[in-house]
Order: sequence, then C-alpha cells, then structure tokens
Amino acid sequence: MENTPALPSGYAGMRVLVMGLGLHGGGLESVRYLARHGAELTVTDLRDERVLAPSLEQLEALIGEAPPIRYVLGRHDIEDFKRADMVIKNPGVRPDSPLLKAARRIETDISLFLACAPSRLIAVTGSKGKSSTASAIHWVLQKARNQGLLPGRAYLGGNITVSPLSFLDALTAEDDVVLELSSWQLGDLKGRLKRSDTGHTEALLKPRVAVFTAIMADHLDYYGSMDAYIADKRILYQGQDAQDLTIAGDDDWGQSFLRESRGRSLVYAERPLPADVAGGWLDGPGGPGLARVPHHFPEPLVGVPLGEPVELVPPGVLVPGAHQKKNLLAAALSLLDLGLSPDCIRGSMGAFPGIEHRLEFFHEAAGIRFYNDTSATIPEAAAAALTAFDAPVVLVTGGTDKNLDFTPLVRGAARAKARILLAGTGSERLKLLLDEAGLSYQGPFDRLDRAIRASLEAAAAGDVVVLSPGCASFGMFVNEFDRGRQWKEGVCTMFSGSSVHPG
Repeated sequence: MENTPALPSGYAGMRVLVMGLGLHGGGLESVRYLARHGAELTVTDLRDERVLAPSLEQLEALIGEAPPIRYVLGRHDIEDFKRADMVIKNPGVRPDSPLLKAARRIETDISLFLACAPSRLIAVTGSKGKSSTASAIHWVLQKARNQGLLPGRAYLGGNITVSPLSFLDALTAEDDVVLELSSWQLGDLKGRLKRSDTGHTEALLKPRVAVFTAIMADHLDYYGSMDAYIADKRILYQGQDAQDLTIAGDDDWGQSFLRESRGRSLVYAERPLPADVAGGWLDGPGGPGLARVPHHFPEPLVGVPLGEPVELVPPGVLVPGAHQKKNLLAAALSLLDLGLSPDCIRGSMGAFPGIEHRLEFFHEAAGIRFYNDTSATIPEAAAAALTAFDAPVVLVTGGTDKNLDFTPLVRGAARAKARILLAGTGSERLKLLLDEAGLSYQGPFDRLDRAIRASLEAAAAGDVVVLSPGCASFGMFVNEFDRGRQWKEGVCTMFSGSSVHPG
C-alpha cells in the first residue's frame, strides 16, 4: 500500500469499497465501523449470499441507521475499484492483484485502527503460538485491572478473529490493546507512516512491545520462500525506538530480529541464558519459567533485582506442552516490562485456561480425553502436540497442502498410538511419507464422522484423542475454525450425555 496522508477523523460521504466481507470479523467490522461514520459503502466478495449469510444477517441491523450498503457478491467489478475513494483490502488478497492496482487508496481494518488508536499497543506475531501468547498477555492485563493495579481496560484483537475496529470508538489513552498480527496483515503495513501527536512522522505500526513467537516455515505457497515470509514478519519492530521493547526466541530468526530492532531486547529460551543476556528460560521441561535482567539492562523492571532470577510462570499450567510454557514465558516478559510485578504475573499465568482451537481440552468420555488443536496448521505444530501428553495419543491429522515439509509431522506421528487421516492434498503427500516410514494409518476420510469413529475404535480408557492437522483446512471445511468446531460437535454428539468441558 502506498504512503498516504493521515486518515480523516470522519468518513461522511466517502465512497468506500470493502473487498471481502468474509466470516471472521475483519470485513464485517470494517463495514460496521465505516457505516457508523457515514461512509457510502460498497461490499464485494467472490462468495455468494448463501455462504455469506451469517455476516449479511449481522449487517441487517445497520438498515435505517446508516447510508444504504450496496452489495456486489459472487464477483468483483473493476469499475467499483476505480470509483472508490478508498478500498478496504482483505489480508489474504495478494497486493499485486489487478483489482487493487486500479484503486486510488488501499487500507485494511488494521491500518484504519492504527491511524486513530490512542492506547498503548502490544503486538504479537510468529508462525505458531501467537494466539496463545496474545491471549495470555490480555488475560493478565485484565486480571491486573480487576485488582486495581492498572487504569483503563484491556482489549484483544487482530488475527485472532476480533477486528480492533469493533472497539476503536471506545478506546482511551489509559487502555492497553493486544494485537495478534499475521504475516499478511504485517505486509499490508509495510512503509506506512502517520503523523504523531507531537507533529512528527512515525511508523503507522509502533508497538510499545513487539513479541515474536516460534518461527517456522509457513504460507510458502503464498510467499515462495522463507526470506519473503520473514520479511513481512520483520515489519513488527521496524517502527520501534529505544522506548520500546522487542521479545524473541534464542533461535537464529529470533536473534536476527533482536539485532535489527532499535528497541530494547529480551530473549526467551528453553535452557538457562548466559549471565549477560536479559530474558527468561524454562527451568526444565516441567519446571517454572524464570527471568533475569543483567546489571547493564537500560530500564529497571518492577520486582526484579538485577542479576537475580525470578519466577514468572509457575511449574503447573493448565494447557499442556513445553511449547505452551514458552509462549507463556514470552507473554510474561512483555508484562514485566509493562510494569506488572512477578507475583502478579505468576499468579495470573497459573490460571490462564488457554484458548479455543489450541490444544483445547473439550470432552471426556469412557476414560478418553479429547482435544481440539485445529490451529496447528503446519507440520511442526502438529508434531509438538504429540509431545504435550504423557498418555498414549490417537492423532487425527492431515488436510490441504501448503507446500510445506511434512518430515517433522511424520517423525512426530511415530509417537502416536494410531494415526487417522482427513482427506486433502496434504494427506496424499503425508501417506507416501508414512508408508516410507512403515507407519500405519487409517483413511484418508472425506467425512469427519467417519474419522471420529475410526479414532474411537483406536482409543482406549486412559488415551488422548487429538485433532492436530498440520495442514490447512480448505476442501472439507470453510476454514480451520470451522474444522475445530465441527470436530468438537461431532465428538460430543457421539457421546451425548457424557461429561463435556466447553472450550
């Protein structure tokens, strides 16, 4: 997107085209927000009225309260793009789209938000773990406000399917906003500037804290190379200065982020850090998450004696897995820098329940525990799920290919008691690798109920059954969240009357 002048405080009379109404909030909330502010709206989407019915029904409430909305569904018309004063782009649309090249001005719900938001911003990205990390930060910030430790309110939005436009009008300078940002959302912010309150120009994205979770190969069908994918991730910290903080892991990608960032740095790791490195680590697989700040760190942190380790994440947390505890440690480091004490952080982290679709425990029946890990959309994430449990695991996996290397998933699948495949282009590749490794499997199943039955036949009391696909969801499902919800509904339907634990 081109650099443009500051956005107007109101949109009355502006001709705005929303490209991609969608079903997850970004397009829908853009329409709601701009309609409230008087824009003349056209909504265009390649999907038709039947598919978009849930979003269209929600917009019916705007009738009579805002200018009429014009819909162009099932197609895009380039003349609409030429006529619009501003186009609101869906993050999944490639920036080289001929339709976008015809537009005068391109924004997203994130850019509209950042141009106007008065609040302190904590931004989180990564390949896996970003939703859990962002949610944990928000959870603790909420708890701190419930205890009267911070003024204002805490909000959570972004790629986690809550558009920040849904709460923009309510924000004050005392609030905190935690944004989960995907590589696509970050790419749309490249080079974007705004005028600050003091009159100088600064980056549109300037988080007070930028947090990187685990970096792995992802979306290579879109980017073509890891370098291109990582280039968009780097945008997270490029607007920061010495007043801000960047947090990243101790791997090669994380270290490159910390070297480039102009903000202060904290690192997190699985093993103890050198005495001169500021950050945190896990004290063994089942141990707590510790933090230590060396004497040369430029800013004091509340309740952290220089050079002495303090506990931020308790040994026992509610969501299983070392990778989850690392996410909580990254979140805890950000909260420490935002002014919360180790005691406050540790107490709230111990009660963090996790989030829907990420190793979500949702049902128990016949002595079998069922988990929903549908957001494990890359092979490494599915492999990590298999290490999170002490009990035998029946793995339900597979789906649509994203041009990723399935070797980590095959290695991880060797740990499973049984392997159940869902239909998809990724599963066809996965079958070949499982055959080569001598690992048996059932499927691929093109109906979820059949996959559920197969998993039940393979499981026994004391086992865990987990949906952790390692693939995209398209084909059998609308998206990964639809896949997770159908999985939960399907399992619970087969055990109606059993103990159900809502996610």
